[in-house]
Amino acid sequence: MIIVIALKELRSMFASPLAWVVLAFVQGFLANVFLKQVDTFMIIQAQLARTPNAPGLTELAIVPMFGAAQMVLLMSIPLLTMRLISEEKRNQTMALLVSAPVSMTQIIVGKFTAMVAFLCLILALIATMSFSLLAGGAIDLGLIAANLLGLLLLGMAFSSIGIFISCLTVHPVVAAVMTLAVFMGFWVIGLAASDPGSWLNWVSISKRFEGFLDGYVSLPDVTFFVVVIALFIFLSIRKLDSERLSA
Repeated sequence: MIIVIALKELRSMFASPLAWVVLAFVQGFLANVFLKQVDTFMIIQAQLARTPNAPGLTELAIVPMFGAAQMVLLMSIPLLTMRLISEEKRNQTMALLVSAPVSMTQIIVGKFTAMVAFLCLILALIATMSFSLLAGGAIDLGLIAANLLGLLLLGMAFSSIGIFISCLTVHPVVAAVMTLAVFMGFWVIGLAASDPGSWLNWVSISKRFEGFLDGYVSLPDVTFFVVVIALFIFLSIRKLDSERLSA
């Protein structure tokens, strides 16, 4: 049933122009960043060859694209998650889902799975750009894999938060604005966490993502993202369960 709900959501996404606009924006923006970084690398390549321990093609051309992708997801995911639950409530189709022989867990996990599938499509486009450089030089596949994993976990965390906020309102636009405000709050926390020993580093999503950009896949960072994802999926399920009991 989870797969059925996920496929329904994916069909709904691509039936509207929003998903295509988001994909076009992500691809266009990140391709522009990627090409600019490749041009910069080509200009300074001779200088880098004379510099000991100089950064390579992956660090200068690919990693900045993943850094930019963090902000792209921050702006794009609220537009995708805003309608997942709130639009069901506004169109009064949520009652049909609730009365169907499915649990709230299946509904939330199904919609979350659809978001993960959409994120994987974005990651596939980013990976394609990264691996295109294999035709002209050597790249650090391990560093790219760490960045892809970090970006997937980041997108999943953002999606779980967005779904929960979508459960709180019947207005998709309000859900999008609230989700973006929460994401910006996390971003501000990351800016404020200048001291490595500050407790803000423990709750900053952006700071947790920085380790993946450097190629480090640490257990605390992975655990942090898994806990955030599980927490907000659980809160979403509890929210819908409470509404079902009060109905």
